Amino acid sequence: MIYLLDANALINSHKTWYALHRVPEFWRWLVYHAEAGSIKMPSEIYGEIEGGNDALTEWVKEETHKKALLLVEESDLGKVQAVLSHYSAILSDADVIKIGQDPFLVAAAMGHSDRVVVTAETWDSKKQGANKKVPNICEACGVTWRTPIQLINELDFTTAWDLL
Repeated sequence: MIYLLDANALINSHKTWYALHRVPEFWRWLVYHAEAGSIKMPSEIYGEIEGGNDALTEWVKEETHKKALLLVEESDLGKVQAVLSHYSAILSDADVIKIGQDPFLVAAAMGHSDRVVVTAETWDSKKQGANKKVPNICEACGVTWRTPIQLINELDFTTAWDLL
């Protein structure tokens, strides 16, 4: 199984319970799984964090972390267009800006039964158009999704993971 991380999965982890300076074991665990090929990020999603200006940005820019995390494949623009169509049949330029890079994340999982999107966003049936959340779009596209907590449980993170 390959878990494809949304930027918010790392951003929220860093800003809440798993801050880089508080739980470095979590971040080593992420790199371990990324190097093993079970955690990845499409380049467009990686770029959302790389463009920041904080400790997380510095962390993802470290060459070993970047190499481990990046999903090494070109985006399938046909799949990206298919994902965009699940937001709305007609999207304005403002809509596309609001949606951001999320279609690249979902497209990277489309057609791959061994890929799961991991996002901190929650499913919300009330959201329409460009306001739709990643879980809603995943479901519309037949893509499995998980929350970061589900990822942590499925890959069994503990602070002593590397001692087991």
